[in-house]
Amino acid sequence: MKTLIIYDSLYGNTEKVAQAIKGALTGEVIMQRMTEANLAELQPGDLLIIGSPTQGGTSTKVTQEFLKNITGDNLKNIRVGVFDTRLTQKMVGIFGYAAGKIGDILKKKGVSLVGNPVGFYVKGSKGPLKEGELERVTDWVKNLNTSR
Repeated sequence: MKTLIIYDSLYGNTEKVAQAIKGALTGEVIMQRMTEANLAELQPGDLLIIGSPTQGGTSTKVTQEFLKNITGDNLKNIRVGVFDTRLTQKMVGIFGYAAGKIGDILKKKGVSLVGNPVGFYVKGSKGPLKEGELERVTDWVKNLNTSR
């Protein structure tokens, strides 16, 4: 099984989470920026992980453009996990977060998600990641691997 991690990162926090995810996985793992993503590398049974920072209650423009080009056929029989980086502030919670919205878009396109979309917290709009967030990655990856 191959894993492809596709991410967008504005201040490096989402990239750090993507790197931690890569380190927590076994087997062949490819990590690509969303602008360089190549879904043609995936085969049935592979795992795709999509990550984006939360900006204004949703994913980045790059992520939104990437999602527009995905069809259910692109990811037929591909397992997909979704994560974001986000603030914990109450006002941000009112507008929502990127991971859940990405997951909803993918489900509407017929894509099957494994595990729940998850958020990793940053201390401010530019970060850094809160202490302990990279350690949370391991638990989330375990959940992805058991949700086949």
